[in-house]
Amino acid sequence: MEATLQALGALLVQAIPTIVLVILLHFYLKSVFFGPLARTLQKRREATEGARELAEGSMKRAAEKSAEYEAALQQARSAIYREQDEARRQWLDDQTRQVDEARTKAHEAIHGAAAAIGAEAASARRDLEGQSSELAEQIARRVLEGRA
Repeated sequence: MEATLQALGALLVQAIPTIVLVILLHFYLKSVFFGPLARTLQKRREATEGARELAEGSMKRAAEKSAEYEAALQQARSAIYREQDEARRQWLDDQTRQVDEARTKAHEAIHGAAAAIGAEAASARRDLEGQSSELAEQIARRVLEGRA
């Protein structure tokens, strides 16, 4: 067993330079290869996250602008609808006013025509009364003349 331990000790002594070399290789690779690689990956991650944050910010601003645009569009539509309603109301008021004026003129014309017809009827009655007296006298004269 002692021979095994001595052989193992000799192997360990021979492995010390390899262990030291592996440890040095580890620190060398860590500082020369893995360190810059980690920094590059970190920069890439930061750049990607920064671009992602910028994209999200742009999307938020675009959504806000879109909402503002929709609100402005809705306000414009509301204003147009109000203007159309007001124009329609004015048109209906004008139409009602014109109909009322036409009715008033028609009633005035009817009353004027009725008054004129009444005046003509009264004049015709007077003429007929005057003529009826004359006709009655003429009839009476002819009847009397025919008897005589």
